[in-house]
Amino acid sequence: MSGQRRATSFDIAHLAGVSQPTVSRALRGSTTVSAATRQRIETIARELNYSVDRSASNLRSGATRTLALLLFRDPTPNDTLINPFFLAMLGSMMETCAKAGYDLLVSFQQMSGDWYRDYEGSHRADGLILLGYGDYADYHHRLIDLVDQGTHFVRWGHVTPGQPGLTLGCDNVAGGQAATAHLIERGRRRIAFLGDATDHYPEFHDRYGGYAQAMAAAGLSPDPALQVSSISTEEDGVRAARELLDRGVAFDGIVAASDLIALAAMRVLAGAGITVPADVAIVGFDDIPAASLANPPLTTVVQDAGTAGRRLVELLLARIKGDTVANLVLPTRLTVRRSSGDINDAA
Repeated sequence: MSGQRRATSFDIAHLAGVSQPTVSRALRGSTTVSAATRQRIETIARELNYSVDRSASNLRSGATRTLALLLFRDPTPNDTLINPFFLAMLGSMMETCAKAGYDLLVSFQQMSGDWYRDYEGSHRADGLILLGYGDYADYHHRLIDLVDQGTHFVRWGHVTPGQPGLTLGCDNVAGGQAATAHLIERGRRRIAFLGDATDHYPEFHDRYGGYAQAMAAAGLSPDPALQVSSISTEEDGVRAARELLDRGVAFDGIVAASDLIALAAMRVLAGAGITVPADVAIVGFDDIPAASLANPPLTTVVQDAGTAGRRLVELLLARIKGDTVANLVLPTRLTVRRSSGDINDAA
């Protein structure tokens, strides 16, 4: 492959007619792969000038009894730089690690840095948990690098077939459907969607897909003028809500791709003299602690942060032990509060 991109374990798997995990096991000398298959894979690897980085061996061995949680910095209105939803996972992660006899090392990372190489070579952890990383296109190739290094890792995010590595996520489509159907049931027809609806942010894209499906099921057509892209920060939520108002199109409901966006939109609407929920009903996504404390309290799609944290650790430990594990999708549920129009519901 001279003059081209460097070969990956996925290239070897394609040429050998086996799965990528089989290639990884074979190149590590695992006896779970037959001698003939190992020889075929090693021959192809040599032909492609592919080499295995042996400095990742400690991450594969389980010698440190430590897992590393890598949090990528998010812009926030305070100094935490952590999405509140991820903070809600920490307690269950720590408890699950303690029960298994593991320590949890928590580290901030910059997406611009070589975090995946730094931890691969540091021998500080047996495996990695990845939370929060922005544009999927910017880090997808790094996930492939982790797989090629043989590093054990699990990430929270969008689940789709063929992804590199192990992923745990929620049913974003169902969540988007539930949020939108709820507003339709409350008599709302001009429903906006605030959130990036591209494959750069696939979780938000799926939530938009659920929104569109619920609209179509009710005989309604999503108006492109009522969709404004936004990432999950209060600052960008403010910008998106102002842009929606500036477009001058009528709307009586908002499905926000995250609670941070929803809470920001509520402030913008209040500043414009628009009452929630009388004029505009709003539903968020995540159920961060601030959602129930808002005025009015925010109706939201709940991702169970406690279960998510526990299952992330359990999946990673199973992968470290060599168990067969697969991507997992957790269900969501709608928690109804006053922002969507039911003034009789308690916060």
